[in-house]
Amino acid sequence: MSIAKVKEYLRDYGRDCDVQEFPVSSATVELAAKALSVEPARIAKTLSFHGDETNGCILIVTAGDMKIDNARFKKQFGFKNEDAGHPLQVLTGHEVGGVCPFANPEHVTTYLDVSMQRFPSVFPAAGSASSAIELTCEELFKYSQAREWIDVCKAKDVQAI
Repeated sequence: MSIAKVKEYLRDYGRDCDVQEFPVSSATVELAAKALSVEPARIAKTLSFHGDETNGCILIVTAGDMKIDNARFKKQFGFKNEDAGHPLQVLTGHEVGGVCPFANPEHVTTYLDVSMQRFPSVFPAAGSASSAIELTCEELFKYSQAREWIDVCKAKDVQAI
């Protein structure tokens, strides 16, 4: 149901036909990168957090090779980073693995992390655990109706083999 909602939403931008659906899961950065044959960093992953009194739910879209830096998050938002704590489908209408910055309820505020700006295009999910759409960062900002670009991430720790 959610992918249909996202396609309907993207129709207003003339991009509904650009949503890619896969016969395999794209629910994680690694699976999405494999399905799309791109490097994992170009996957625009959407992370959800429980907001403060003003924001019911915060979505932060970041490059696939990044993670939230707790100190930067607290400096940006003024409170400690906490997982949304509620079923994502209840908060956003999107299933786990398909949470995306499109067609969300009014109580959801979307932010984009600057880590994606190093790429000519990125691939956010499109409402299901087996979908994505390729967008420039400018398109992602516009279509997601993001509040602003923020810098709250750091590179994931690389483990020695």
